[in-house]
Amino acid sequence: MTVRVGVIGAGMIGQDHVRRLTEVVHGAEVSAVTDLDAERAATVAAAVGTRAAADGAELIGLSDVDAVLVTSWGPTHAEHVLAAIAAGKPVFCEKPLATTAEDCLRIVEAEIAYGRRLVQVGFMRRYDAGYRELKRVLDAGEIGTPLMVHCAHRNPTVPESYHSEMAAQDTAVHEIDVLRWLLSDEIVSAQVLTPRPTARRFEHLRDPQIMLFETAAGVRIDLEVFVNCQYGYDIQCETVGETGLARLPEPARLAVRSGEATRVAVPQDWKERFGAAFDVEFQEWIDTLAVGGEPTGPSSWDGYAATVITDATVEALESGRVVGVTMKDRPAFYAEGAR
Repeated sequence: MTVRVGVIGAGMIGQDHVRRLTEVVHGAEVSAVTDLDAERAATVAAAVGTRAAADGAELIGLSDVDAVLVTSWGPTHAEHVLAAIAAGKPVFCEKPLATTAEDCLRIVEAEIAYGRRLVQVGFMRRYDAGYRELKRVLDAGEIGTPLMVHCAHRNPTVPESYHSEMAAQDTAVHEIDVLRWLLSDEIVSAQVLTPRPTARRFEHLRDPQIMLFETAAGVRIDLEVFVNCQYGYDIQCETVGETGLARLPEPARLAVRSGEATRVAVPQDWKERFGAAFDVEFQEWIDTLAVGGEPTGPSSWDGYAATVITDATVEALESGRVVGVTMKDRPAFYAEGAR
């Protein structure tokens, strides 16, 4: 079965996913595209031999749209995801699931009322080969009980529109999700420290930031977010257990020896670092839908949890306090192996 996907949002990431679904993923085709910029939607649609829809509502209602991909502006995500659920169509939503915890809960409640999982949230790190191997090692107990996790998320630069709260909402949110998954544990508190700022930033931005999290089981996590590091896109994750240590591998790169030095290139953006993870993520999503299965990746509940934790992290940044994470109880609907 070919899964016909309608794409809502034809910006940079939407265009990249249209390319991925058309050129990389097997068993999928893009059957419609829409965007607030109608001309852009028409251009992207024409490039892959499909049509543009007037808006998200029209696209979701099309008979040749089997599944929906939401890559539009964040504040529109809840509207489109809820419409897809109402139509009974699987929907893949790039993060955030919604920009407020309340809207995330509306999605959770709508999906539970529908009676089966339809929603997957685009946290692609769970599909990265290094993170998957780290998950296998932790689940197998190869380093004993995890005690501490040390992480870094570094970008070479960010645009002037990037503000201090986005360090949690747009950047650290990926670590927040993947650490909940790696540890099978929930984050219960957040604190943010702001060391000496880099001069290579816009004046309104607090950069770098050090985020400190604690989980329900007592694991301590420190995360350095440094979005003007200049040298590249650098993702680090090291877990310390009772009997050993597991560290995320560096991306495979050519090492060049010349001029009395060894030189290894550093990835420069997220597409270069996690391109393969995106490919695996979408292939697994399409493979599941093609046989009539429910999405198995990050759920609506994971989207809700990430939003609640990033909200607490922003509050910690603004207040200078340790902020507790207040979350609803996880519904049995989202328990592992529930259906």
